[in-house]
Amino acid sequence: MLFFSIAVFAQQPADFVNPFIGTSNYGAAFPGPIAPRGMASISPFNVAGSQNKLEKDSQWLSNPYVKENTFLTGFSQVNLSGVGCPELGVILLMPTTGAVEINHLTYGSTYSNEVAKAAYYSVNIDKYNVKAEFTASKRAGVSKFTFPKGKSNVLLNLGLGLTNEEGAMVKVVSPSEIEGMRSVGSFCYNSPEAAYPVYFVAKFSKPADQFGVWKKPSKYEGTEAQWMTYNGKARMMENTTKMVVGDSIGTYFSYQFDKEETVEVKIGVSYVSIENARENLEKETGNKSFEAVYKETYDEWNTELSKILVEGGSTEGKTIFYTALYHTLIHPNTLNDYNGEYPEIKRGKVGTTKNTRYTVFSLWDTYRNLHQLMALAYPQQQSDMVKSMLEMYDENGWLPKWELNATETFTMVGDPASIVIADTYLKGIRDFDVQKAYGAMLKGADQVENNPLRPGLKEYIEKGYLSTNHRGPVSTTQEYNASDYSIALLAKALGKKEDEKRFKNRSLSYRKLFDKNLKLLRPRTADGKWYEPFDPVAGANFEENIGFIEGNAWQYAFMVPHDIRGLIQLMGGEKAFSSQLQKVFDSKQFDMANEPDIAYPYLFNYIKGDEWKSQEMVQKLVRNYFQNQPKGLPGNDDTGTMSAWLVYSMMGIYPIAPGDPVYTITTPMFDKITIQLDSKYYKNKSIVIEREKNTDGKIKTIELDGKKLPGYFISHDDFVNGKTLKVIQN
Repeated sequence: MLFFSIAVFAQQPADFVNPFIGTSNYGAAFPGPIAPRGMASISPFNVAGSQNKLEKDSQWLSNPYVKENTFLTGFSQVNLSGVGCPELGVILLMPTTGAVEINHLTYGSTYSNEVAKAAYYSVNIDKYNVKAEFTASKRAGVSKFTFPKGKSNVLLNLGLGLTNEEGAMVKVVSPSEIEGMRSVGSFCYNSPEAAYPVYFVAKFSKPADQFGVWKKPSKYEGTEAQWMTYNGKARMMENTTKMVVGDSIGTYFSYQFDKEETVEVKIGVSYVSIENARENLEKETGNKSFEAVYKETYDEWNTELSKILVEGGSTEGKTIFYTALYHTLIHPNTLNDYNGEYPEIKRGKVGTTKNTRYTVFSLWDTYRNLHQLMALAYPQQQSDMVKSMLEMYDENGWLPKWELNATETFTMVGDPASIVIADTYLKGIRDFDVQKAYGAMLKGADQVENNPLRPGLKEYIEKGYLSTNHRGPVSTTQEYNASDYSIALLAKALGKKEDEKRFKNRSLSYRKLFDKNLKLLRPRTADGKWYEPFDPVAGANFEENIGFIEGNAWQYAFMVPHDIRGLIQLMGGEKAFSSQLQKVFDSKQFDMANEPDIAYPYLFNYIKGDEWKSQEMVQKLVRNYFQNQPKGLPGNDDTGTMSAWLVYSMMGIYPIAPGDPVYTITTPMFDKITIQLDSKYYKNKSIVIEREKNTDGKIKTIELDGKKLPGYFISHDDFVNGKTLKVIQN
């Protein structure tokens, strides 16, 4: 009986997930339900309305929900997590009571009693005394509204969203079904040509007594709407369909309840067609109850999160760890429908896959750590992600840069897909066409004309750097260097010696931008002179800077992870290097919320005798920036990159040089971490990380299967082929 009780009440990894983490402090996470890598997701939408705080701050509008806000206008059915630009947050359901209102500023409400956990969200809508509950499958969202006695309504608003693309269609199929489409696609303020459709089918558990559609005239600027109502009794509407096309449109389904009643709404989505949205809905939810869908998705989350099991440590520590791992399993997410169909990247054709076609490749962020984490703990997913990139190359002629729902946004700089592909192959995940991948990488690295991945490539090849004639020339040069190094590594593995030599030499060209007096990188003009005036601090906090993208000279000073030994020499040796690195932290130039300097806390491991600084700094950053509260991320999660940093940091290892299959080691924050390994890719079933802790806290020795490591680095092969990595503290 004792054993049974323990088994029943033991917390599972999914139970530690707190989806409210990252919903404040610009984290851009949402608290609603989603399945692992889900296409559909539901989020409360509280960023519209003058009642809300900071509604005019565009940073707060990059996601549908901000914890500080108090005015709810619905629940969006497709959303992005942890991105810095607005997109999606559309197809809004909203339960109301009384007379039907179609203006969200009128029908919106305050709310209370929020509950969020893996695969589930609920809230009370104050104005209407309605309890709203939500869960989701991979491609469908399920909503359950508990209404009081009286007139009740479910509104579906296609006019609201995080962006203002024009174009939507909705059709009432029957008193219990709606179908339609909403246009989206201006991520990071792309041109209207980037717009694409998201299709949906909504099915109601109870047929409506009355229903109708609305359309706000585009010529009328105000809150009043022109009604296009067909609100006779449902029996009078049989075999009749009503459709409306426009921008600010929607539908209402109304009920007259004699007692408290519950209405469930299931919404399937697709980026291919209404027919596929309907099939997604039927295949995944069918006649399943709300509770059955919730249990299936909860179990899926628990299975995925259990790939890494942690023991010891505090409940708070487990909460931030498993919530971070949860966030890394949202994007990249599924693009293909249940039948395997997906929109190809130029949107002229529909492709079909037997695997998973992934989307939302925020590669400028995720090449640094998230894909390495996937390769370690979720290698089949990582393999399918690489295959998705190669499919995009077949469709578009280029590897992705920042792909979103089969559109290439070309956001940020660099050629990051090459780094991800090389890293994946070198970790032993090789069930993709590496020759095609290598050819795609060479095209991006060598084609000087009409190259959307590497603007300014001709100058970069000729001079070794980009001049101030180009955007962010120093940091873009560094990004090209990092990609070239990864190409060199893959060339070596494939026996292409000439390419290996050529790209390795190219990867070191950042040295031409090194100012030995400042011990910093700085921009040069087209004639090779130092750009003047030069302020090494300018550019922090997204300020304009002539040399760098999203950062300044200090935040990019050490972003050459493939050549740290060379940088040590440039700076005058280990002591000078360590001193300059320490200045980044002492002068408060380190930015935990952005990617360029994300690996800096680990760089002290290159300096013998200073490794304790990495241990101390990493633990300090975890304490200060990652907490079990809505502001518990350092800022924008960047589709899981900040969360991946935390997962690695709490495990005590970090992929220090993207593309190079090597980890550096610091203090684990749990007594024992067991990483389950996929037998398809790795021979061992698991690898265990243990800490042996004493009072001082500094690492004394590191052992792999009882053998002492010579330093604070371990290759991926040695790590996954070992059984126990033990970190012994003083």
